[in-house]
Amino acid sequence: MAPSSSGQVYRLCNNSQQYEVCNWMIEAQDASSFCLSCRLNKLIPDLSQPGNLERWHQLEMAKRRVVYTIMRLGLPMDAASGENRSGLGFNFIGDRNGGPPELTGHANGLIVVNIAEVDDAERERRRVAFHEPYRTLLGHLRHEVAHFYWDRLIANSKWLPDFRDLFGDETADYGTALRQYYEQGSPPDWQTDHVSAYATAHPWEDWAETWAHYFHIMDMMETAESFEITLAPNHSAAGATTAKPRNAFDVNTSWEAILENWLPLTYALNSFNRGMGLPDVYPFVLSKRAMDKLQFIHEVVGSNRVNHENPIK
Repeated sequence: MAPSSSGQVYRLCNNSQQYEVCNWMIEAQDASSFCLSCRLNKLIPDLSQPGNLERWHQLEMAKRRVVYTIMRLGLPMDAASGENRSGLGFNFIGDRNGGPPELTGHANGLIVVNIAEVDDAERERRRVAFHEPYRTLLGHLRHEVAHFYWDRLIANSKWLPDFRDLFGDETADYGTALRQYYEQGSPPDWQTDHVSAYATAHPWEDWAETWAHYFHIMDMMETAESFEITLAPNHSAAGATTAKPRNAFDVNTSWEAILENWLPLTYALNSFNRGMGLPDVYPFVLSKRAMDKLQFIHEVVGSNRVNHENPIK
């Protein structure tokens, strides 16, 4: 047991005590053995298989970061009232001996992740095979979670007409659209309207890629704020790099204010990486259409906030 500064007493999550794969805590009087993030697990990997404990650990670290952002944004994780859907959940699985590869995906709120995604070589192979130039474990989880939130926040809601105006008609056959994308690739001018090439595959994928992008931005903005980063270069040619990221998660913070600080931050981050001979942290150029989609997501998120217990104890 550990006391907090407010006098509240907390205990370790069971997945910390038993497997050392979690670092979140639970209020001492909570009846659950698991933290708010680990409670979302429906299936964990077969830990008798060599390497799976470490793979699961990597998945949990990425998942907690996603769940933390969900909670900071105040998004619901339960099922919508009156709908035959489950709340947000995760299955972490591996390939079966002699069987076909298990695919990462989503179905009715359940996010299925093949633990092979954790291995750099395998993720790189899939990145090339699926034409996804920015496939990371964290980014992929953010993408898959977005499909849950399309069902939870957009389908059967007042937002659906505006969604279709921006992203397209999601009733287009999904399987056919993906098959066409993998056979033909993306249009050469995809950057005009989309945040990534894969976003052109189908309106659902456009939503998921844009949602993941939104999470990238919000996470990085909070990190910059936590370090009290301020960009104010003393050079007349560097005026565009002035930024002071603050209060990105405040419900009253406008999307324009977030972008005003985000874009200069990307210039600085990319410059640091280039100085080390590394790829850009943020290798994207946002078109007007892409920014409109991000603003739409910001508005949807702002209108669907619920209260969550603070995950950091």
